[in-house]
Amino acid sequence: MEKIKEILEKIYDKSIYLLIAVIFIYIGFKLTNYYTKHLQKNKLLKLEPTVKSFIINIINIVIKSILFIIAASIVGIPTTTFFTILGSCGIAIGLALQGGLSNFAGGLMLIIFKPFKQGDYIEVLNNEGTVKNINIFYTTLVTYDNKIIEVPNGSLSNSSIINYTANKKRRLDLEFSTSYNDDIKKVKKIISEIIQKSDYVIDKENVIISLDKMGDSSLIYAVKVWVNTKDYWNAKWYFMENIKLAFDKNHIEIPYPQLDIHQK
Repeated sequence: MEKIKEILEKIYDKSIYLLIAVIFIYIGFKLTNYYTKHLQKNKLLKLEPTVKSFIINIINIVIKSILFIIAASIVGIPTTTFFTILGSCGIAIGLALQGGLSNFAGGLMLIIFKPFKQGDYIEVLNNEGTVKNINIFYTTLVTYDNKIIEVPNGSLSNSSIINYTANKKRRLDLEFSTSYNDDIKKVKKIISEIIQKSDYVIDKENVIISLDKMGDSSLIYAVKVWVNTKDYWNAKWYFMENIKLAFDKNHIEIPYPQLDIHQK
């Protein structure tokens, strides 16, 4: 009977410490989340959004790990034992999650070398979208139709990345086809008038309008103009539509692919 009483007392004591540890972790996690959110919104922390987000994620994990260690000591688990178990588990988990470690290392590489930043529009691994944030293991992209793409940092850091918005201006390359019967000088003049009147073009002295190819059924003109990156798509659609309307107005023919067959 005495032994049962001793066992119950020990269980009671342990349960109190366990309850204290749970409450400690709960409050600690709440405070940590509040602190990291405050850091994210803090304008005095003058870091690029991508760097800030990555560092804050690491701070969050480190603080919560420390809280777990303290909670374990409250319950009565010796710190040395805890670290021994944690180290053994860390090795086993590390071997099992080599991809995760690769993603973490990839995230560090992205933060150090900065091939892109938050808000850039990139294309990588057959995916493209605006960079929302760089987390510890994944980078989040948002597509034009508002889909979310999570790209592993390990794959991202080892792939070719196309950054469409890294520079403030981009060259817009267009092609237009006309009939062989249409006057070349007239076609170039019509295209030039549309371009020179447009506010999208930021360097009107370096506009290129040239006959580029003589196709099977049409002459193909290359048009190259410099526009602000933010105006790229609007400028492309504007020129495509207005040059087509100008061709129609001036009776410039845009031929369909055709094949002439001569029978003997």
